[in-house]
Amino acid sequence: MLLSVVVPAHHARGRLRAALESVTGQAAAGSGTVEIELIAVGTGTPDGAPELAIARECAALDPRLRVLLLDGPWDTGAARNAGAAAARGTYLLFLDGDDLLLPGAAAEIAARLAADRPDVLRVGHDRVDWRGVRQPGPALPAARGHLFRRAFWDDARLRFTEGPYGDVVPVHRALLLASDAGTLAALDRICVRHHPRRRGTPATTPGRAHFAVIDAYDRLAGEGGDGPGTAAARTAHLTAVLGDRGRIAPADRAAFFRAAGLPGPYAAHRLRETVRAGRARARALLRAGHKSLRARVMRAVYRADLRRPLDPRLAVYGAYWNRGVACNPAAVYEKARELVPHIRGVWVVSSRHLDRMPPGVPYVIEGSRAYWRTMATATYLVNNSSFPGGFTKRPGQVYLQTHHGTPLKTMGLDQYPYPALTNGVDFERIVAHTDQWDFSLSANPHSSEVWDRVYPSAYEQLPYGYPRNDVLCTATAEQAGKIRAELGIAPGATVLLYAPTHRDYRRGFVPRLDVERLARELGPGGVLLVRAHYFYGRSAGTEATERVIDVTGHPRVEELCVAADALITDYSSLMFDYACLDRPIIIYAPDWEAYRASRGTYVDLLSGRPGDTPGVVATTEDELSEALRTGAWRSEGAAALRAAFRSRFCPYDDGKAAERVVRRIFPVSAG
Repeated sequence: MLLSVVVPAHHARGRLRAALESVTGQAAAGSGTVEIELIAVGTGTPDGAPELAIARECAALDPRLRVLLLDGPWDTGAARNAGAAAARGTYLLFLDGDDLLLPGAAAEIAARLAADRPDVLRVGHDRVDWRGVRQPGPALPAARGHLFRRAFWDDARLRFTEGPYGDVVPVHRALLLASDAGTLAALDRICVRHHPRRRGTPATTPGRAHFAVIDAYDRLAGEGGDGPGTAAARTAHLTAVLGDRGRIAPADRAAFFRAAGLPGPYAAHRLRETVRAGRARARALLRAGHKSLRARVMRAVYRADLRRPLDPRLAVYGAYWNRGVACNPAAVYEKARELVPHIRGVWVVSSRHLDRMPPGVPYVIEGSRAYWRTMATATYLVNNSSFPGGFTKRPGQVYLQTHHGTPLKTMGLDQYPYPALTNGVDFERIVAHTDQWDFSLSANPHSSEVWDRVYPSAYEQLPYGYPRNDVLCTATAEQAGKIRAELGIAPGATVLLYAPTHRDYRRGFVPRLDVERLARELGPGGVLLVRAHYFYGRSAGTEATERVIDVTGHPRVEELCVAADALITDYSSLMFDYACLDRPIIIYAPDWEAYRASRGTYVDLLSGRPGDTPGVVATTEDELSEALRTGAWRSEGAAALRAAFRSRFCPYDDGKAAERVVRRIFPVSAG
């Protein structure tokens, strides 16, 4: 065994799977006969459960991956030490859960190790920030930039120290020992790519915990690691930490400077920082000067309202960019009225959608004086998209982001590789919004992984399922009959819901099939409900007949799901919700390759693999007609695919998601 790759599996939910697959996929990238073992070290504590589950899923697919459980409380250094102790390879490589071993790296590493047989091999590494900007890896002691001969590591009794900056001592000592012995080599090739998190990690949390880097260098000197070049490395490292506002808070900067013993007076350092900050403020003021007069007036009034006390009995709700009462926020609103009736709920709605508001439901119009006062004083904020106007979240406000679907297409920062899609997208604004969230609702583990990666902020994930799906989990035949009657559908009819999604590369709703012909394929009594995406307005533009009903304007898509015997869709996230009903799902994907190329997807609907494909797949209208005519859409094979799909994407949905959310977010009395 040549390489043992150790990966701590903790606080890296969104990127851990890719990190592990970047190692196990090296053979596919051309590394040939390089023998690799991968050791993921996790913890059985609740905060590490998601990463542990991902590691075990990957281990079930590749025997080269072993999963270890760390004894005691989590510590990255302890996890690395445990992995090193269990390793069998000749060389050790330590990666983090948000690192990637780049394609072909293993082959080049193996070649250099065979040629030089070093004790320590330095390899190139870089970093890609959340904006997608690639930069060289910092010239600081990072384990990811080195491979260590395992016998050398053990003989020198090298170990990562516990707590922050655990790399400093073992990496510097290893480099010093190998340099003295002439057994240090380098590979001039970027082998490892790091994706640092924006928020929610020790490295991005300001505080005195970062003074530990000073202690680390003191410990290094005490262990005989104070060799040539170490003083310069220490100064560079401590200066970098001091200059990082995500680590050293302004109030602690002078104390850190003095404790570190950095050269030069602190006053000069502070002057340089002040000049940089002044330039940043000037740029911000220039941008602010372009706002309209009315907006500036409203913002001024809003700033005054921000001095008012928060109202602990006020919650504000929004859905689909102010389109009215809908989706997960609507289900939370109804359950809150039941469990916390003393908290008044107010909806934000656009003036264009006022007619969507049910009678008796309180609301404010976006951008109005009442809107800004509500946003300034409400304690609870619930939305499935975003609130308009750029409000300032106050200390004490609680913001729940419910989302509005399981992600099939790429979302958030994962949209960066699609320039045609992201033209005009303000990613800075996206992350500024996600920084406001306190809670992010997750429908399934897949969603949790994606949200963690594409919305990189320090919120708490709630693996509770979708409140809007509660009605699907508890639906009865009587409820379905009532909804059908309201739609004018005769008893005993076979009802299919056709609900395609929006295309970024197409304007307007244009069905890719003959809806009347499709309804006829259902046989006598067949009815097709047609629902266009809400981006296209309130009508699908289809001609109404006895067999075809346009339900685009219906206020609750959940009711349409309850009424339908099956769902026909292409790439709509509605398929993940409809699976809760355990009724047939038909994928009609005539432009799958174009959709994937323009938007990117996380799930291969057409693969036929259990867990990816929810049922029968058709790529032409003739294939769809045949699936309906022959009954393949409700066959045993389709049912088996649906069962695997439900298992993967509906594990939390049990009819009680809204209650779980309300009890977590609002102060529900024990009685």
